[in-house]
Amino acid sequence: MSRRTGGRTVCLPGKPAVLSWASIAGQKEYAGPHGNEFDEIIPDELNGQQSFEAAERSLLESAVKRCVQRVRCSLEDVQMLLAGDLLNQIISAGFAARNLQIPFYGLYGACSTMSESLSLGGMLADGGYADRIVCATCSHFCTAERQYRAPLELGNQRTPTAQWTVTGAGAVMLGSGAAAEGTSIVLTHTTCGKVIDMGIADQNNMGAAMAPAAADTIAVHLADMKRSFDDYDLVVTGDLGQLGRDLLIELLEQKGIGVRPEKLFDCGCEIFSPQQDTHCGGSGCGCAASMLCAHILPQISGGKLGRVLFLATGALLSPTSSMQGESIPSVAHAVVLEHKEGSVCSKC
Repeated sequence: MSRRTGGRTVCLPGKPAVLSWASIAGQKEYAGPHGNEFDEIIPDELNGQQSFEAAERSLLESAVKRCVQRVRCSLEDVQMLLAGDLLNQIISAGFAARNLQIPFYGLYGACSTMSESLSLGGMLADGGYADRIVCATCSHFCTAERQYRAPLELGNQRTPTAQWTVTGAGAVMLGSGAAAEGTSIVLTHTTCGKVIDMGIADQNNMGAAMAPAAADTIAVHLADMKRSFDDYDLVVTGDLGQLGRDLLIELLEQKGIGVRPEKLFDCGCEIFSPQQDTHCGGSGCGCAASMLCAHILPQISGGKLGRVLFLATGALLSPTSSMQGESIPSVAHAVVLEHKEGSVCSKC
């Protein structure tokens, strides 16, 4: 029996469970409106390491370890780690996996990596290929600035459309079978994103580049599921920022989709306060990941949210492609997270 519904959505009839989660954040994120919700706050940008890159790696390691410890199992009990980051050759995830010694699949979806890992992890767990899978990602302001823009020492002026890369990490453990007993959150569907490129070439305008991919995935998901915004308590996007969120609403309305703005939660808009001068808001793999684990999952677990559509958004550029004048292709993958008691789907 096919588990597909519509063109790009997959039903997960086994309803893989969210067993645990953990979030790590930096000092600037701690100063934001959700600062008290993160599990751990690092003392400074280096976090006791010799470089910003090593500090970013330590964020991911800490998030994974906390996530595993919460279900009172060991790293050896985890059968797969699905992780990635923004740096060249995903060195944060790869080097963290070297230290964690968990069987590792490295992913690169830029800032969409959290929903990408949950999508793939959900299908692996639902298929019975593993009963404990950790999905994780991270980012760091200082490493992203050095790789994509300019070293901090130059003190370059930021454009009004720029976003602030979040220093943070998030990890989620998915499980099935006996491991899933007694849990309160399940993953019921996933929609694969398509790479969309509307010709935006300004690497300081991530929101405009990613909004079309988010609009495409949301529109396809709602059509595949024959649902509307009213069928979700919250639609959570990754890091569009204020400009990208406004563009997303406009693009969805152009597609004839009735948007409920009060149900549209963008992590990039919410992680920092306007007084923190991040211009358009937050971005980076750690933005959606840390906010999902610190703010969204606890609300689903507590029954405050019944059904959430979560889609992180990724700009698939590189320093080389930007210097060669390429535009910025983007992608957004979506997963449906539901409170276990209210999870019903006739399509599965």
